[in-house]
Amino acid sequence: MMLHLEGFASELFNCALNDVWGYTEPYLLAVWQNRLCVYTAAAVLIGLWFTVNVAFRKKETINPVSAHLHSSAKKQELSPETEKVVHVAGVRIFYGSQTGTAKGFARELAENVRGQGFECEITDMKEYDPDDRLAEECSSKMICVFVVATYTDGQPTESAEWFCKWLEEASTDFRYGKTYLKGMRYAVFGLGNSVYVGHYNTVSKNIDKWLWMLSAARIMTRGEGDCNVVKSRHGSIQADFQDWKAKFLSRLQAFAKGEKKVCSGKCKSDSCKNKNKHKEEAEDSQSLAQKNSSEEELMESSSDAESSAEEDKSHGSLIDMEDLGNVMNRMKKAKKMEADEENSQRIKLSKQNGVRKSEAEEERREMITPALRDSLTKQGYKLIGSHSGVKLCRWTKSMLRGRGGCYKHTFYGIESHRCMETTPSLACANKCVFCWRHHTNPVGTEWRWKMDPAEKILQEAVENHRNMIRQFRGVPGVRPERFDEGLTVKHCALSLVGEPIMYPEINTFLRLLHHQHISSFLVTNAQFPEEIRNLVPVTQLYVSVDASTKDSLKKIDRPLFKDFWQRFQDSLRALGEKQQRTVYRLTLVKAWNVDELKAYADLIALGQPDFIEVKGVTYCGESSASSLTMANVPWHEEVIHFVQQLANLLPDYEIACEHEHSNCLLLSHHKFKVDGEWWTWIDYERFQELIQEYEESGGTKSFSAMDYMAKTPSWALFGARERGFEPSDTRFQRKNKTKDISGC
Repeated sequence: MMLHLEGFASELFNCALNDVWGYTEPYLLAVWQNRLCVYTAAAVLIGLWFTVNVAFRKKETINPVSAHLHSSAKKQELSPETEKVVHVAGVRIFYGSQTGTAKGFARELAENVRGQGFECEITDMKEYDPDDRLAEECSSKMICVFVVATYTDGQPTESAEWFCKWLEEASTDFRYGKTYLKGMRYAVFGLGNSVYVGHYNTVSKNIDKWLWMLSAARIMTRGEGDCNVVKSRHGSIQADFQDWKAKFLSRLQAFAKGEKKVCSGKCKSDSCKNKNKHKEEAEDSQSLAQKNSSEEELMESSSDAESSAEEDKSHGSLIDMEDLGNVMNRMKKAKKMEADEENSQRIKLSKQNGVRKSEAEEERREMITPALRDSLTKQGYKLIGSHSGVKLCRWTKSMLRGRGGCYKHTFYGIESHRCMETTPSLACANKCVFCWRHHTNPVGTEWRWKMDPAEKILQEAVENHRNMIRQFRGVPGVRPERFDEGLTVKHCALSLVGEPIMYPEINTFLRLLHHQHISSFLVTNAQFPEEIRNLVPVTQLYVSVDASTKDSLKKIDRPLFKDFWQRFQDSLRALGEKQQRTVYRLTLVKAWNVDELKAYADLIALGQPDFIEVKGVTYCGESSASSLTMANVPWHEEVIHFVQQLANLLPDYEIACEHEHSNCLLLSHHKFKVDGEWWTWIDYERFQELIQEYEESGGTKSFSAMDYMAKTPSWALFGARERGFEPSDTRFQRKNKTKDISGC
């Protein structure tokens, strides 16, 4: 039975299979016969699926609404700003300052940055270790700003010394590599003085170069502030900084918005080429104005050019070959313009001091720029022509009121109310730390400006002086007789500001003074020995001896000449060759030069002056040009102690006079002590007779300092109870007075 059932089941299965095959056979046969159509349809379906899939993915890339957003929805609810791209996290300002100017600029910039809603940190370079921390700026999204000053001989300030040393070494050390600071963004502003031709803004230039060599990205062209108001692009270093700061803040806003850098000039569109052409023209004019050297021109391309170069993997090359032609053309133009300017403007100081205007005189620029004119006018100067000035001395005002005269009145008998303080040259060859004028006057080593005639300078100086005296008519306390006398100039102190001996017609000017019976007191900073030798006789010739060693002179006077010490010593020798009255003028700066007694004695032996004035430095208030404070001003008793010690080293000199009010003492040569009495005063009438005979004889009939000396009154002598104050006047003590630093 089981076999029967199995046979029946097998027969039934075979029957069913035959039925299915019989049913499907026509369809399968039809498909096989039309297989081409089936293949085509399948290919079309697969193609449609692939196209739809690609299109969907593209849409997802452009408009990111992905599953990731849904998975992080909870995070977005807690922190909605997490998806916002931050292009600038903040600004970190590094400063290297010696006198405080760079630090002040850094603080000012920080306030403006914070005012625009950015975080900002100020960092003193001396408190920052670049070896450990500078690389962090590559990924911090901070903009780094470097505000750095250039100090003596082009060196960095003390606070920036280590930072610069490390950066220089890292830029050439293969262990760091050329991409060590890749990702760091920076801007540089330098503080310098263009009169130091070989060292102008070298620190900022070097920092800019070293950072770029390490692949840091400069976001804008380096800014340069110039303390030389004559050549400053905007009239002062403060104005230079304001202009650069405005550009930086604008650039910062652009970066914060994620804007791309401006075109580097590598695209092929015509519009871009035109823009780049205009930009290159602007850079040409800028490079000519700055007078960069050829090497600096190659290294310091604009930020726009570097924006493309820094993305190039071959960062070691400084300039693309396609740009080399433009750079070389700019260099040639700059050199040509420099040569033309030198030929048209340069004029050496005349040994004869009597030269007239040359043919190129009209093409030279004026010494007093509009910005300088505004600055000096605010200080009370009456400017004359293009390079001279006159100002009313505070001692002139004092003596008009019967309140005493200056130390020249005590030492030499000048009538202070009849003394005109002027200068035929506002320019100077030093930048002394105790300068009364805070270096608002121009500086230079030679005459390179338009030149006004001596007759015009003297005429306008006297007229301006008289006009300032006339303003005291009817002022309470002014003595009528002294007011009338003050309208007639009897003395001229060529010590107002600058270096009078730089004026090429100084001898003509002195002769005009003497012709009008005006005595001459000329002060020079001992940097022009040949001009001292060629100088005609003056009533009294001063040389400022502010230090006795090369190092201290460099530190205090900050001379522009590289051979300043040789010039200084030669000037003292030239002074010793003079027959008329000569004076060393020593300014004591506490903690700077009061311990150089033996060296001072050696310098005095070199020039053998008739007199030595020793005066404590006058504090002129805070200034970016000087680091002096009231702590550097010696007490009068300290000055006396110094002079007594100095006199012990000088057997031919002795303390003769004292002017306590000016914190000043006078050492006099023994030849002016006749029969035990001092004759330090001047017989001005006798001097006028002698100088007239000298001129009439053509210089053959000379005379000496002993020929026009006068007896010194007892009240002016050292040790007198008046301490240098004339008893016929009344000493006036002003309460809560504002310091008046004008005067000789």
